[in-house]
Amino acid sequence: MIHPIIQTWDKSEDCWLWEGITCDKSLNLSRNYFQYPNISFGFNRWKSLTYLNLSDSGFMDGSPLLDEISLLSKLVSLDLSLNFIWKLVDPLLLDNIKFQMLVHNLKELRFLILDSVNMSLVLPSSLLNLTSSLEYLSLHDYLQNNYLTRPIDHVEKPSLFLQEVYFSNNEISGSIPSSFFDLVHLTRVDLSSNNLTGTITLDMLSKLVDLEDLDLSNNCLLSLSNNGIAVNYSFPNLWSLKFSSCNVHKFPSFLRKAKRLNALDISKKKISGQIHKWEIERMSLQTLNLSYNFLTGIDLFGFGNLRIVDLKSNLLQGSLPFLSTTWASMLFFISRNNLTGEIPSSYCNTSLKVLVLANNRLGGKILECLGSLSDLNILDLQMNKFHGRIPNLFVNNCFLLTLNLNGNQLEGILPRSLVNCSMLEILDVGNNNLNDTFPHWLGVLPSLKLRIIDVAQNDFMGLLPSNYFKILEGMRDVAPTDKVKLEYIDDNMECFSGSGSCTVFTDSYKDSVKVVMKGLLVELTRILKVFTTIDFSSNQFHGPIPDELGELNSLLSLNLSHNSLNGQILSSLGKLAELESLDLSSNKLEGRIPEQLTKLTFLSVLNLSHDELVGHILEGKQFNTFSNDSYVGNSGLCGFPLTKKCEEPRPPSSQFDGENDFIAVFEWKFALAGYGCGLVLGLSLGYIAFTTRKPWWVVKKVEKYQ
Repeated sequence: MIHPIIQTWDKSEDCWLWEGITCDKSLNLSRNYFQYPNISFGFNRWKSLTYLNLSDSGFMDGSPLLDEISLLSKLVSLDLSLNFIWKLVDPLLLDNIKFQMLVHNLKELRFLILDSVNMSLVLPSSLLNLTSSLEYLSLHDYLQNNYLTRPIDHVEKPSLFLQEVYFSNNEISGSIPSSFFDLVHLTRVDLSSNNLTGTITLDMLSKLVDLEDLDLSNNCLLSLSNNGIAVNYSFPNLWSLKFSSCNVHKFPSFLRKAKRLNALDISKKKISGQIHKWEIERMSLQTLNLSYNFLTGIDLFGFGNLRIVDLKSNLLQGSLPFLSTTWASMLFFISRNNLTGEIPSSYCNTSLKVLVLANNRLGGKILECLGSLSDLNILDLQMNKFHGRIPNLFVNNCFLLTLNLNGNQLEGILPRSLVNCSMLEILDVGNNNLNDTFPHWLGVLPSLKLRIIDVAQNDFMGLLPSNYFKILEGMRDVAPTDKVKLEYIDDNMECFSGSGSCTVFTDSYKDSVKVVMKGLLVELTRILKVFTTIDFSSNQFHGPIPDELGELNSLLSLNLSHNSLNGQILSSLGKLAELESLDLSSNKLEGRIPEQLTKLTFLSVLNLSHDELVGHILEGKQFNTFSNDSYVGNSGLCGFPLTKKCEEPRPPSSQFDGENDFIAVFEWKFALAGYGCGLVLGLSLGYIAFTTRKPWWVVKKVEKYQ
């Protein structure tokens, strides 16, 4: 039965005139699909509208929407960001004329969001010369669509209200004009990742009396001067300063007076020598990033406020710094230096969540008291000289996500207390001297979240038990990158409320493991959750390959080479639909290569050499791309690409369904000398980076679906 009030509604009237209907002045139509170019949506009738969100809606340049919006003179907030559909609809394009027509009547506009809108034909200064009421202006370019390329010209009418400006990830060139700093009420400025040049002086910055957050990172030729008549200015409100990858050669001494400074990032510069305690002791720092410099010493420990310290990739020498038991730091990165000695026992009395000491020359035994760090999420000691047994340090309530001990001199067995770490996603103990049976005892867990397991180059032995592979839930049914939000393994880390530490953490720590992948020893950093790999190579495993391996349908790399595995290659491996690299070489595998492997349409590296395989080499699809090296050392194999011809005709083969488009999860890049302005080949958009560790100069680069 229809309610009596509803029966009074007249369809010929506007709905806000109906009894029982109330309307506010806000309209959120984000995440729709307004691709129809000639349809009027009637926005021009809503004269009192103050808030309009049309973000992520894919409307096209010819749509009358922009003309209608320009008539909404009461608008206070307008969001047109992310208006494109990947590979279907190009980003919304606003040239100078369209932009001026859009905003000329919006005199009360306070918030304007145009992230990832194509603004390549608009002068940045025209954006800053908008209505005097504007407070918030955002043109972040998350997917390289804005392409602001021109310099910021003179700001003619500095707004008395503009507080936040975000122009990051564009291609703005030239110097920042002094008139920009006449926007005296700016509190947050983000001009990072552009092509800015010139010098910013203290006199310029001191005009921004309300400045809280300044990000000028990744502008290679932009300099910061300590000189000027405002040399004694205290920056009373400055809370965060990011000047990474800019042209700075020494510690900015003027920051000593910035007592409220909470987060400081001056990484990837050319700062050398030593930083002394007195240079930063008056600040309220919780986050300090000095990574990728040329520092030889630093005296900063004992500060109770520090929670994140990143000193990786410097020239630090000597012993590890002492950590006070009262020190509040929770994330500590000091990898890739020249440190020696042992881990001080004082580290066991801190509240560390992350301890990254990788790629130094540290030695001695791993402290068993590290087990008292009940909140520890990441322990990365790879590529050092630690020896002895891995202590039984994994407590009942283990919250460890990453354990990386690769490349040391550890011996003995894996500690059985590791079974307590049910949240573990990366287990890397490769390249040690461990002597143990297969860790089948992990099979007592109902499920494992492991996505990367590497026990290569040790002395593990025994069968590969099927019950273990049954519980590897982290390698099964992981959605591909085109269906899920990109997530990284370290995203499970907690953030520090109100400290801005989430962003700094993702910049500071990138899970790093070395795996043999596609014929190379490769270092993986910032690992996507869709990346899954098993490396059991160079041990003494024997027996057949478990059929359950074929159920790990999200596995991307499988390396069982250089063991004593026997039996046949299982046809169930053909179900590993995402597999890109398969290495079963140097075992005792026999029989024919199963035809089901031709289903592996992503497979780009195959190594079946030095086994006891017989029969015809498979043809078609990916198998037409493999070379002689994939099959050498199998006297019973014949056919292309081997020179040995087959005496018997090839048996008839069944046809599998058509090929998939090649969508890979990887981007390969060479890490050459330098960062920021240095030479980098194959620069990715930041999803995942691989750095080669052997002198191969040709690495297959595969297209990544963004």
